[in-house]
Amino acid sequence: MQRTRLSTLFDTANNQLNRWLFNPWRRISIIVISLLGGNFFGVAIAAIAGQAAQQDVTIAIVLVILSELLNRLIYGRNWRRRGQPPEEPLTVPLFYESLNAFKIGTIYALILEAFKLGS
Repeated sequence: MQRTRLSTLFDTANNQLNRWLFNPWRRISIIVISLLGGNFFGVAIAAIAGQAAQQDVTIAIVLVILSELLNRLIYGRNWRRRGQPPEEPLTVPLFYESLNAFKIGTIYALILEAFKLGS
């Protein structure tokens, strides 16, 4: 691939973002924001689907399928690199950790909505 100004700009921005996210507190804050965003998404889905009460089953099936696909994506991979000693902790990319936190927040919100409704 040719080194153009645009590709150099993207590479530089990506490197700066990776260095910025290397700080554990920033990483944790992004995961917490994803968890809270998933909670908001779950409450919004429950409110929208519950208002019309016509697509409840379809939305539930779609959410279960998405949740299972994310589980397979996140937990189905072997994050340990070859030749890495087993004592070192597994390193999961931040994007996958954020997706998992979003999924957990969504499921948590849906469970809380079910408890509020008493069903």
